[in-house]
Amino acid sequence: MAAYLQWRRFVFFEKEPVRLSGEGGKALTLPPGLTVCDSGRGSLLFGDMTGQIWFLPRSLQLSCFQAYKLRVTHLHQLKQHNILVSVGEDEEGVNPVVKVWNLEKRDGGNPLCTRIFPAIPGNKPTVVSCITVHENLNFMAIGRRRGGGLQKDYPYTELDSHGCGLRCSALTDPSQDMQFVVAGNECVYLYQSDERGPCFAFEGQKLIVHWYRGYLVIVSRERSDFAVRGGDNHAPERQTLTVYDLGNKLIAYSCFLNDVVDVLAEWGSLYVLTRDGLLHALHEKDTQTKLEMLFKKNLYVMAISLAKGQHLDSDGLSEIFRQYGDHLYSKGDHDGAIQQYIRTIGKLEPSYVIRKFLDAQRIHNLTAYLQALHLQSLANADHTTLLLNCYTKLKDSARLEGFIKASEGEVHFDVEIAIKVLRQAGYHSHALYLAEKHAHHEWYLKIQLEDIKNFQEALRYIGRLPFPQAESNMKCYGKILMSHVPNETTQLLNELCTDFPQPGGGNRANPEEYIPIFANNPCELKTFLEHMTRVQSDSPQGVYDTLLELRLQNWAHENDPQAKRQLQNDAMTLLKSGRFKNVFDKALVLCQMHNFQKGVLYLYEQGKLFQQIMHYHMQNDQYQEVIEACKLYGEQESCLWEQALSYFARKEEDCKEHIATVLRHIESKNLMPPLLVVQTLAHNSTATLSVIRDYLINKMQKLSQQSEEDERTVHQYREETARIRQEIHELRNSPKIFQKTKCSICSSGLELPSVHFLCGHSFHQHCFESYAESDSDCPTCLPENRQVLDMIRAQEEKKDLYDHFQHQLKYANDGFSVVAEYFGRGVFNKLTLITDAPAGRTAAAKDAGLQRDLLIHTRRNV
Repeated sequence: MAAYLQWRRFVFFEKEPVRLSGEGGKALTLPPGLTVCDSGRGSLLFGDMTGQIWFLPRSLQLSCFQAYKLRVTHLHQLKQHNILVSVGEDEEGVNPVVKVWNLEKRDGGNPLCTRIFPAIPGNKPTVVSCITVHENLNFMAIGRRRGGGLQKDYPYTELDSHGCGLRCSALTDPSQDMQFVVAGNECVYLYQSDERGPCFAFEGQKLIVHWYRGYLVIVSRERSDFAVRGGDNHAPERQTLTVYDLGNKLIAYSCFLNDVVDVLAEWGSLYVLTRDGLLHALHEKDTQTKLEMLFKKNLYVMAISLAKGQHLDSDGLSEIFRQYGDHLYSKGDHDGAIQQYIRTIGKLEPSYVIRKFLDAQRIHNLTAYLQALHLQSLANADHTTLLLNCYTKLKDSARLEGFIKASEGEVHFDVEIAIKVLRQAGYHSHALYLAEKHAHHEWYLKIQLEDIKNFQEALRYIGRLPFPQAESNMKCYGKILMSHVPNETTQLLNELCTDFPQPGGGNRANPEEYIPIFANNPCELKTFLEHMTRVQSDSPQGVYDTLLELRLQNWAHENDPQAKRQLQNDAMTLLKSGRFKNVFDKALVLCQMHNFQKGVLYLYEQGKLFQQIMHYHMQNDQYQEVIEACKLYGEQESCLWEQALSYFARKEEDCKEHIATVLRHIESKNLMPPLLVVQTLAHNSTATLSVIRDYLINKMQKLSQQSEEDERTVHQYREETARIRQEIHELRNSPKIFQKTKCSICSSGLELPSVHFLCGHSFHQHCFESYAESDSDCPTCLPENRQVLDMIRAQEEKKDLYDHFQHQLKYANDGFSVVAEYFGRGVFNKLTLITDAPAGRTAAAKDAGLQRDLLIHTRRNV
């Protein structure tokens, strides 16, 4: 039981008489004799002792109509329908009458009465105590003073054994679970449908009980002290109107009134009617005003409860929590203050609170606030840093671990910031936990490699990452791992670039990108590169280039002959693998840098750089190799022999044997004129006449033989010319007898008509017409004759072009440009003379030039 004397009193309402407008603010006075009241649908309703029902709308324009002949005893205005139910008397000694009025319809200016019936059946007059109507218009309940109303008996549960006076009960609103309020003279009881609720000790004789917006309004009787001392029983009773806030345990308003008729609620306010006809309005103050009243008395708990009851928004509540926190903080109650500040999170700027608790003595409170800030996911990076610093300063590893491991689902802090702070504070295991759990691979590896120096674990971690992360982290940390765990690092790189174990597969790293990692580990680099070339033959070119360079370096620095020979073989095997065709120059430079003679010569040979091969041997005075190079490549480049002769001619030491070898080859292939050979050897002081004697003798003999051959050829041509001229003469002056009996095309016997040519070929006419390209040319002789004519025409064109070239060259300002132009046009290309017939040509072909006149004058003879 709660005693109301312990409740604080406030003035949350303002009381003023209802005044008329436009008449100087005169107070509204209602007619006398009003006995019953109700409200609803925007009006206050009154019934009086003369049977009239009065309506007072918000405009305060009072109106009435005659509802009963004698008096009105009860009124009930429905809230959802514009229907008024009244109980009154039309004649003495008769039961009261219930009338139902439709206020939306009129009957002669008055509301339409839609139904009339006796309030109590029977003839014996009975006084009605109360009436109510259900909003669905299907139920009506009428109580009578002696009990035993019209309702049927229903099963019920007796919750209590005492009752209350008329108008001393009420029903709360849904916010209070629709409890039934029963007010006795000593206590006020609240009941639910199945049990009795709380009880409040409010003393005084209860006259009226009303429920209004969460408030319990009670009018109780109390005689004035003057009347009691004077014995005046007819003095007006002083009545007390009290507004209780049951939820917050406070008295919201209290005042004294005389002869209260009833309490009404309409237009957002309470109205109290007194016997003198005055209508008093109780206006509730706004929430902010009420809160300020509580703040002045430091009643923050009550203010919070009141604000929640008034459904104040979150901003308003947050401000109350802040003020309450400030109050507790000023009193030194830091634990209580931080709890109130926590309730402001999301509304109040966190820096306001943090500044108050930065004192080291308040670090526990600051930690609690920062934790709550993170739990609501409203912390920024600075808040996370500060909280973790609090943990580390307190050396509270348990709470620190609980904080970072609490959120299995949603993360309430900036993970990266947390890792940085923990790492800086030396909590490496906690930082590693966060980095691994939230896939901050770079931070995990930084801590393992730079702080803990656990290289094996870092390498194992990289091996478990997805391919893209493993690839990028090996590029970043490969050098440091290689310097500490070279074998394991090399093995991981082998897997990463060939067959990295991962879901789906199909990804391979580019081994070229990891070569710099092996800068200080040539042995591991060799292992890596050889693995790549062995397992993945299509490795990038850089792999082969680096492996070649590495093998050449090892070869150059090796002193053991057997090992050096093996390294040489390995390098040559790599060169011969065919992987350097597109990077020939790079491989050649590598071999030259390391003076790898065998490789250089091999590459020269592969590139058909025979001049460079000769030059290489000449630079190294390798005489026999020079001769061998000429023998190997002289067929492809005949000038090599000339270069060899010039090379040996410049040598002062005895090179007679080599010169003789070169001269024999030059002579056999007729590569140089004898005079040029002599001029070349004239520069060598050791080359005597004996060196070239055999060469000159052989050359003179060949020239003599050639001269004899030329004379025989001239004699043959002269005889042939005489024969042809004789044949031409006979053709011109003597008849030609055609004695061919077979067709030169089909080899069948000739039949007329036939075609005969002076060359001696005969054809059937139909064979001739089928194969001949023109009527004047023999189909058999035409291919050879055409070739001869083309050569003659070419000679004539070349002759004209040469004459024109000589003329331009003589008069040109820039002779070189003229020569270059004619080079491009092929003026200086070798001419094939008619007399230079290829081997196997017939004698008739050799004499083609002499037969030109015969071919020109040839005619067809039918």
